Amino acid sequence: MAIIGNIIKGVIEARDALSIEGDPAKEQHKVLVDLLEKAKDTQFGKKYSFDSILNSKNIQRTFSDSVPYFDYNKIKSEWWDKTINGEPNVAWPGSPDFFALSSGTTGKKSKRIPVTTDMLHSITRAGREQVFAMSNFDMPADFFEKEIMMLGSSTNLEERDGKKEGEISGISASNIPFWFKKYYKPGEKIAKIDDWDERVLSIAKHAKNWDIGALSGIPSWMELMLKKVLEYHRVNHIHEIWPNLRAYTSGGVAFDPYEKSFNALLGRPIQVIDTYLASEGFFACQVRPETTAMKLITDNGIYFEFVPFEPQYVNQDGSLTEDAPSLTLDKVEKDVDYVLIISTVAGAWRYIIGDTIAFTDVERAEIKITGRTKFFLNTVGSQLSVNKLNDAVKHLEDTLNIKVPEFTLCAKRFDDGFYHSWYLGSDKKLDRDNTAQILDNYLQNANKNYKVARSKALQGVKVRFVPQQMFAEWSGANKKKGGQVKMERVMGEERFQEWEDFISQQL
Repeated sequence: MAIIGNIIKGVIEARDALSIEGDPAKEQHKVLVDLLEKAKDTQFGKKYSFDSILNSKNIQRTFSDSVPYFDYNKIKSEWWDKTINGEPNVAWPGSPDFFALSSGTTGKKSKRIPVTTDMLHSITRAGREQVFAMSNFDMPADFFEKEIMMLGSSTNLEERDGKKEGEISGISASNIPFWFKKYYKPGEKIAKIDDWDERVLSIAKHAKNWDIGALSGIPSWMELMLKKVLEYHRVNHIHEIWPNLRAYTSGGVAFDPYEKSFNALLGRPIQVIDTYLASEGFFACQVRPETTAMKLITDNGIYFEFVPFEPQYVNQDGSLTEDAPSLTLDKVEKDVDYVLIISTVAGAWRYIIGDTIAFTDVERAEIKITGRTKFFLNTVGSQLSVNKLNDAVKHLEDTLNIKVPEFTLCAKRFDDGFYHSWYLGSDKKLDRDNTAQILDNYLQNANKNYKVARSKALQGVKVRFVPQQMFAEWSGANKKKGGQVKMERVMGEERFQEWEDFISQQL
């Protein structure tokens, strides 16, 4: 009998039964007030008169009117460079002990993002809220006694000028609470291995010694790890190694493109739970099994604003125009794309995270990620979000009975005009013209702007199949395997030429 599991499950269910559902909009107002109060004596707080904002009649509106938008380059050059150089009390009280390195999907050069003690506490609280939400997913008591495989970047953080730096998943894993260490796999020793391939091989070697009940990590790297475990032990599916595996916490990117290939590695269905964790904070997580949407965590040190994702407000590089209007949580609408803006307990102020989101349920503050501001495919007026591209690939998988977990494309100029040039990651090669026709037809039916573009400057679709492994090798060659590294879904022509040159060298 799972005595400890029953106790843990009972505590979670009791806590859930006693908790009162908060008002997300009111919680957000309080978060902003707390942020301004705590940072009013910092250099940033004095520059933008946080004291005056706090004394205004409409704090949220005065805040948005007084403080400009910041992308990474702007906030780094004007504020965070001082923090990086050791100056205290710049954009947040004190000095951070950690910096998250993040190149994301936008370039080779790593960003250095402050990670304060307050932010680590915020991430821990968000993780705890996610665990409490498990009471909604009807897990058996013994699930709460199983181990959790957290596949992130190396926890072997580098020291630089007395501060530690690494990817946020490595920083978080290196700061897990002592009581959680008995559940955490692959464990501290393996998690410190820097080389991705060596770390995954070590996981595979030890896999049979663990009783894994849940997985956590970015889908693309999780798939590669699971495949290595299957290959090493010569089994058909992962439940032959981990028979009690019941849940997978996905994050970083949309899970939909990976659903078919991921499920092929399982012996039976498991619960997939989406999360929204970035280098800048833990923003949202799925709390209900009847939806894949994620609930914004609105009472945890992060204040959200939303800018309508419309051409007149978004520059070609993904930045916002100075006059772009921001909405508070009580003013948003369902099924509208917004650019997400955050202010946080790590000294990010009105910061453009680079993601677009849409609300699926305004009252519950539930969202889905629809794309990236820089990867919105609009070179010839097609106006395709990453979300729409994911839908097209899912349709392709269902139509042709194939698995395409990875893809990238570019609106590329050929001799006879612009085409959407797709590279599909699949070890199964099919007729390219037929595949292109399926994608093209789907997008014309699903998106009116794409259909209009097809009647004008956009000539059509070109397709090429490449082995799925090529996408991992590209990430390894350009950045680093594993961790928070994500594949670019949409590339500009210069970057796409680098990709095509790389593929030519590999094949």
